[in-house]
Amino acid sequence: MLGEQEQAQMREVIRKLKEQMSRVYVGQDELVRGILAALFGGGHALIEGVPGLGKTLLVRTLGSLLGCDFNRIQFTPDLMPSDITGSHIYDQKEQKFVFYKGPVFTNLLLADEINRAPAKTHSALLEIMQEGTITVDNSTFQVDDPFFVMATQNPVESEGTYNLPEAQLDRFLVKLYIDYPAENEEYRIYSQHAGQGEPEPEKLEPVMDSIGVLSTMGLCEKVTISESILEYVNRLVRESRKRIEVQLGCSPRAGIALIRTARVLALMDGRDYVIADDIKEMAPACFRHRLMLTPESEVEGMKPDDIVNSLLESVEVPGT
Repeated sequence: MLGEQEQAQMREVIRKLKEQMSRVYVGQDELVRGILAALFGGGHALIEGVPGLGKTLLVRTLGSLLGCDFNRIQFTPDLMPSDITGSHIYDQKEQKFVFYKGPVFTNLLLADEINRAPAKTHSALLEIMQEGTITVDNSTFQVDDPFFVMATQNPVESEGTYNLPEAQLDRFLVKLYIDYPAENEEYRIYSQHAGQGEPEPEKLEPVMDSIGVLSTMGLCEKVTISESILEYVNRLVRESRKRIEVQLGCSPRAGIALIRTARVLALMDGRDYVIADDIKEMAPACFRHRLMLTPESEVEGMKPDDIVNSLLESVEVPGT
């Protein structure tokens, strides 16, 4: 159970985050909400959308407001695993091999256009995302804490893209979509650039530091989730495996992701308990990348979100 003071503290943090973020980053409220749910839920986020929609600006802004270090990796077909992790290089002065850290040693990592790199590069990131460690030349290194990967990918129809393997997709707590801004939001973007030029997130005043992020993650774990809500999550996950349109349904990891992110939403909305609406809001983001449709369903134009929406319509909340 959370005390009144802890709930008030979280509400104030969220208010400040939104207020400061709006100074440089316009709109995409649903996306920001989903990213915060993944971050404070202790997971990673995969974002799909076309280039030029401000994904890098969003992570820079978050890094500045959260008082965390930020790095960006542009994934390309010739990117090597050592370009991510770092490598041992012989130091002439020291007369020995010294490990030079790669860009993955940070708090917030933007893996830009992740599906443009080959599988061997993906596998290097896989261990880091799951274990929080990096193994290079039989030496193991710990990444920073907190460690949050926000990976972006182009739609799979784009030229020069690879499909991410199911094992790596499952490591992302959520998959979110970023779309073109609404008309009034796009106007605000142009007005902002015309008035003050390029946004500078680094000039924003931090709302917390990395210790505060870890503390907030701990608060979210204290949010109460009732037996009926747990049973609702269980039914949704199990029902996803029974659909004839689905070749591979959700694993228990999907249900765990749903619980973790729903707890964050509850706290963001000023509650110390999860309700069914929290589950319904996060279900598409937690399920869509873990559902593999049959070839026949894909030919018919069906999408994973269609299955998720059908689940939410047909599976009743226990006790209602």
